[in-house]
Amino acid sequence: MTSSFETFIAARYLKAKRRQAIISLITVVSVLGVAAGVMALVIALAINNGFRSSLQRSLLGATPHVVLLEKEPSEGIADWRALCAKLGKLENVRAAEPALYGKVMLSGPMQSAEATVKGMPLDSPEFRAHIRQGDAAKAGLILGSQLAKRIGMRPGDMVTLLSPQGSLTPFGMRARQIRFRVAAIFESGFYDLDNQFAFTTVAEAQRIFSLGDVVNSIELRLTDLEQAPATARLAESVAPKTLGATNWMEQNRQLLSALKMEKRVSVITISLIQLVAALNILTALFMMVMEKRRDIAVLISMGARRSQIARIFISQGLMIATAGIVLGLVLGYGLSFLAGHYQWIALDEEIYSLSYVPFEPNPWDALWIIGAALLVSLAATLYPARAATKITPVETLRYE
Repeated sequence: MTSSFETFIAARYLKAKRRQAIISLITVVSVLGVAAGVMALVIALAINNGFRSSLQRSLLGATPHVVLLEKEPSEGIADWRALCAKLGKLENVRAAEPALYGKVMLSGPMQSAEATVKGMPLDSPEFRAHIRQGDAAKAGLILGSQLAKRIGMRPGDMVTLLSPQGSLTPFGMRARQIRFRVAAIFESGFYDLDNQFAFTTVAEAQRIFSLGDVVNSIELRLTDLEQAPATARLAESVAPKTLGATNWMEQNRQLLSALKMEKRVSVITISLIQLVAALNILTALFMMVMEKRRDIAVLISMGARRSQIARIFISQGLMIATAGIVLGLVLGYGLSFLAGHYQWIALDEEIYSLSYVPFEPNPWDALWIIGAALLVSLAATLYPARAATKITPVETLRYE
């Protein structure tokens, strides 16, 4: 542990006027270098955390965590009520709900567009949380916000739905037309979902697709999202052999892998800034040792131990690093908060599925960022500190 003596001398050396102004300049550059590295790392991790949190909060709030589907196309899952009741009792399963998907065409005043109709229970809190306009309890279709904008629909308007499961005529299959009132507008925050989906009850979806009392998937919502793969395997083991299970991690594997890789690359790349800052600290301390050779010789002559001399320069390096770390943390977390709150960086929704870059700084990241910065800075102080202990008082005082 560094004593007050070494800390006092180290602080005096940092505050003292330099015979060589370049040492002061390098010291300031070292502080700014450490600050830049810490700030950049905080911001990069905040962006990574923001994208992952947005995925879990927005997308998983509106989509299932585990889905059971038919392995081979058939007439649908007929015993879905008993199966939902059975799956709902599994460990980590919060809710088991039926769903019926199908492709349709929606015709509005602006244009027609292909859409995916999803029949499902519309009373879940997760789904209701994404209703932006209208009333989901009313009969009709609930349109994704981008889909509604594309075809020119608002709550209360009438939309024409064309279902491919129509009537057979001598000239082929005739599409079935059904008029629906737009009950509400749904917005998850993900462009692809809001641009493609329309929602209604299971019974209405069965009527749209001319089906009996069947569904084509069973969807599970979980208590612990991280246990989705294990829960999917458990659900598959108790479900009929004709059904297979997939989970949100498999469905979003590419995105999650990209986020994980981006985090690793960011940490490695930005750590190079810390290495450059550490080299600046090394240079500043080494030049300070050369400038303070006479002072070091006097201290040793007065009884200072060489280990104390080493700790003086180690303390100096850690003081420089600490100043940079504090400045970097303040700037990093401050800018991340402002950028996230005021949505400074806009994105193209059609490409990124988000309208802006989400920033969510994690306070716990500061712990390992501080530890890493101090460790690199400590390593940079060892050589100059060792060089200071090699000074011989007799020779130094004789020639200086």
